[in-house]
Amino acid sequence: HSKSVSARRAACRAIVHVDLDCFYAQVETIRNPELRDKPLGVQQKYIVVTCNYEARKRGVKKMMSVKDAKEKCPQLILVNGEDLTPYREMSYKVTELLGEFCPLVERLGFDENFVDITEIVEKRLNQLQQSGCSRVCVSGHVYNNQAINLHDTTHVRLVIGSRIAEEFREAIHARLGLTGCAGVASNKLLSKLVSGTFKPNQQTVLLPESSQDLIRSLDHIQKVPGIGYKTAKRLETLGVRNVCDLQAFPSAVLEKELGISIAQRIQKLSYGEDDSPVMPSGPPQSFSDEDSFKKCSSEVEVKEKIEELLPNLLDRVYKDGRQPHTVRLTIRRFSSTNKWFNRESRQCPIPPHLIQKFGKESSNVISPLVDILIKLFRKMIDVDLPFHLTLLGVCFSNLKDLPSSTKGSIGFYLKQMSPPSGSGKRVREVEDVSQGEGSASRTQNCNRTGTTKTRKLSEEKKSNVKKAGVPNFPFHLSPGDIDQEVFRELPEDIQKEIISEKT
Repeated sequence: HSKSVSARRAACRAIVHVDLDCFYAQVETIRNPELRDKPLGVQQKYIVVTCNYEARKRGVKKMMSVKDAKEKCPQLILVNGEDLTPYREMSYKVTELLGEFCPLVERLGFDENFVDITEIVEKRLNQLQQSGCSRVCVSGHVYNNQAINLHDTTHVRLVIGSRIAEEFREAIHARLGLTGCAGVASNKLLSKLVSGTFKPNQQTVLLPESSQDLIRSLDHIQKVPGIGYKTAKRLETLGVRNVCDLQAFPSAVLEKELGISIAQRIQKLSYGEDDSPVMPSGPPQSFSDEDSFKKCSSEVEVKEKIEELLPNLLDRVYKDGRQPHTVRLTIRRFSSTNKWFNRESRQCPIPPHLIQKFGKESSNVISPLVDILIKLFRKMIDVDLPFHLTLLGVCFSNLKDLPSSTKGSIGFYLKQMSPPSGSGKRVREVEDVSQGEGSASRTQNCNRTGTTKTRKLSEEKKSNVKKAGVPNFPFHLSPGDIDQEVFRELPEDIQKEIISEKT
């Protein structure tokens, strides 16, 4: 009985996925209207990370090298997009605007938002029924040109949803000058998949009877939102390459290979089932900034790149008003076979005396922060051996409001900073970089859900080194409570305070 009730409730949901058209390029056109109707590409380093439809007509594609793009389209105008500030600001304006219609808005990168319009639809349906009107017209396309049955309330709800989605798109265009696509369906997964059926500046509604046609049209398993690169690779080794393969695969075998929860989740996704709620984004959970490059192979270069990342990042933290209590360093080693997905991270608490300086004396915290980040770097890389990095990223997390008293507790050192879980958005599986446009070079992230796969602190070395005047690392603090090596780098008085607080 409970299953049938939940199934009915799921069928009654109406979710809109809003996906802005070539977002970075649109923002640049708004900033400089003279670029309108001209082939435009947004460049980061040597890559065209996105381009407008004028450029796409001439053969330019996202993530194409600048050299190839120029060969395809000599008239291509390139704008430097390495400073993400204007894109971030416009992205928040879109989310805020959607929030005026409905409180349940979830950001997905810079250019995508989910909106749960179930309650709005229900109100409008009641108004229709009370007025005795049985006529309601769909806005935009219906997937598969499926006929609408006005005697089916599920169909009527989704048709009303299409009208609301059109209102969203019209408001975004009228107030912000942006165009975008929208998908309307009974859950997040299906609304995201159907939103891109007709592009640009169009929308599509998916009726339940067509959901299997949509999900089976995906030519690769990784096209299913929620199935990331690594899971897709494991599935391929099992002979699962598309949705039909996954649907037909024996559940018991899949559970044995991937674990029960992952196996059940992805098999449900393969049938278009997704009961995940739209989670209002709220304030960012972290601030990160990263830079990618062809080669970085000395500690001096690493230090320089960290120093380049910090000022802008600290400025964003200052504008936010909260204080970060954890810092993380992410690196990517060069790999000819696994170009994008071999990241490593280390994190540690920020010493209290530094936290107090955030915002007020940002220039004074750069040098000690660099020292901390270099120590984290040395845990991942043996600097005495040759190394070849292609990315460095810095992230501030565990954000807290300013303390009411001048003396803050340092008990947070004893709490494990649990790494955020992977979100699986393809976002083209960009770990820690959830911009919708993709980013080949320097990328900055207001991470609300957290997408970095950070190695657990318990992987760190567990040796105990005796320090003069300071006891050995207390055995009653588990390795997960605090990074022992970082503990030993803290000032002696802080070490004693941490141990005395715990004991």
